[in-house]
Amino acid sequence: MSIAGEQGGGLETDHRPWGSYTVLDDDGTHKVKRIVVLPGKRLSYQRHARRSEHWFIVRGDALVTLDGVQRPVGAGDSVDVPVGTDHRIENAGESDVVFVEVQHGEYFGEDDIVRLEDDYGRAAG
Repeated sequence: MSIAGEQGGGLETDHRPWGSYTVLDDDGTHKVKRIVVLPGKRLSYQRHARRSEHWFIVRGDALVTLDGVQRPVGAGDSVDVPVGTDHRIENAGESDVVFVEVQHGEYFGEDDIVRLEDDYGRAAG
């Protein structure tokens, strides 16, 4: 399956040290991203003050941490991340983890991220 942005559809794609994301929809009341986490990589342990997130795992085996509690997830599982919840997802398998993230709230900017821990030197403090 290819992504419209890769076909020249103009979708925003960003590559990060842990993988990549593509914005599928952004209309002011919500933002939807397709996120790919590479094997052995993880996103920063973070929180948001102005948005909640819902993740639907499409492919792969991941480990999710919510407020310090870890649980494994796989294809078909979903995760709710309320506003202010410390959270992280990491790839626990040998192939890419792919999930769809729906952000809901009043603001969706990348500057609404407080990084508590980060493998790539981006944590605050």
